[in-house]
Amino acid sequence: MTSPDAASPIVVIGAGLGGLAAACTLAARGHAVTVCEANDWLGGKAAEWRSSGYRFDMGPTILTVPRVLERIFGEADVKMADRLDLRRLDPQWRCFFEDGTRIDLCDDIDAMVRRLDELCTGDGDGYRNLITASQKLHEISERFFFWKSVGGVMDTLDLGTTFNAATLRDVLALRMDSTLGREIRRRIRDRRTVQMLDHFTQYVGSNPLQAPAVLTSIAHMQVNDGVWYPMGGTRAVPKALVDLARELGVVFRPGTRIKRILQQHGRATGIETTHGEIIPARAVVSNMDSVRTMRELVEGVDTRRFERQWGRRRPACSGVVLYLGLDRAYDHLAHHDFVFSGNPEEEFDAIYKRGVPAEDPTCYLAAPARTDPAVAPPGGEALYVLVHTPYIRRGQNWHEMFPHYRQVILDKLKRCAGLTDIEARIRVEHHLTPLDIHNRYSPLRGAIYGLASHGRLNGAFKPANRARELDGLYLAGGAAHPGAGMPMALMSGWIAADCADHDLPAVNAGKRIQA
Repeated sequence: MTSPDAASPIVVIGAGLGGLAAACTLAARGHAVTVCEANDWLGGKAAEWRSSGYRFDMGPTILTVPRVLERIFGEADVKMADRLDLRRLDPQWRCFFEDGTRIDLCDDIDAMVRRLDELCTGDGDGYRNLITASQKLHEISERFFFWKSVGGVMDTLDLGTTFNAATLRDVLALRMDSTLGREIRRRIRDRRTVQMLDHFTQYVGSNPLQAPAVLTSIAHMQVNDGVWYPMGGTRAVPKALVDLARELGVVFRPGTRIKRILQQHGRATGIETTHGEIIPARAVVSNMDSVRTMRELVEGVDTRRFERQWGRRRPACSGVVLYLGLDRAYDHLAHHDFVFSGNPEEEFDAIYKRGVPAEDPTCYLAAPARTDPAVAPPGGEALYVLVHTPYIRRGQNWHEMFPHYRQVILDKLKRCAGLTDIEARIRVEHHLTPLDIHNRYSPLRGAIYGLASHGRLNGAFKPANRARELDGLYLAGGAAHPGAGMPMALMSGWIAADCADHDLPAVNAGKRIQA
């Protein structure tokens, strides 16, 4: 078996956001990097679809916490603002409810307090208190959770130096006996406001009634750091990272699917492609789904501990996505919108417990033409519609299920979002089902967001970026720590790269930015 030498690259499996972040960080620190991508495009889920003058982001559409991207570009002494034109959006979301109520989620906390008090006296103070608690959790996450490889609560603590009275207070503040949904309901009484705030778990594809309370920190991250749109769409982010990577000497190998990760004496030494090519590697970063990486690519290594900890965790939800090129824009829509279910508890029960599509689903809409007119012909709209569904279950045939569910979605938009003539306005259309997502991106059972963030104690944790089972193997992407969503997937790539850089012999051109 071929062994790596000092000239061998670090191989990154997968050119999703986590893989690109890892490649840029490693290359900026002086390492040779080769990225192998199974598909013929780079960027993973952050792809695009074009037809007849319409352009759609196919995957993520919401960018938050842009300072993560700033750090990645900063590794190469490049200013993010020189590569990306980001526009801050306000309102962040517009919410539509069955009873005709509309609520805008805005940057201005005082304005939100006034609006929520109009709906239910006292909820304004409850919202302010929620944001204060969320800020505390965000600060704790920055100290103990972000920017380092974490696979469980003990990884967050250095018992010899940091476990003191202040640390104990922080641990207790995590409210490990509670859930995100409970923390919201302790402070907010109006069901519509509760439903709006529950959907901070949109980023991790999980049930707010089962998600740990620490995820309440998402609220402050969004209020503090804002919601942003990169001109050209979120697809502009991987494009900018690919350009940076190439400037740093990264070699991209699209159309290269990996058969297995090679190892000798418990250390990753390279990869073998499905065509039999052997590429020696000083280390391997896998941006493939973490569970599938360990089950399908790693051989000759004891992975029983990994399976006990992660193999039993359920995947997060999947989804149906409609890409609708319309010949008109709906002026009452914001850039980002939610059209909410009439009964959220019933919706969550269907998706996360019974494993069936919700009969009355919540629909997320992105209507980017109001920010970026180039996405559609003049006067038109490139409408993106996402409805969460269960991950792929045995016996569900989405080829048969899709036509009916498409109509359920359109009827919901006509009834609750004022899009009464939407079917007559469609000029181009495309869609993805859970099966399409599974086949296109290779996540576990079609899950968009990796493993579900369920469980009060362990729900916030994902597989660590530094694989314990195999030295020299690092995990990145939404199915590894710190989890799903654009900033978290990017952060995971940075962490994986930072771990590899510190574990490998120093390179003369390298540099390290301390977390």
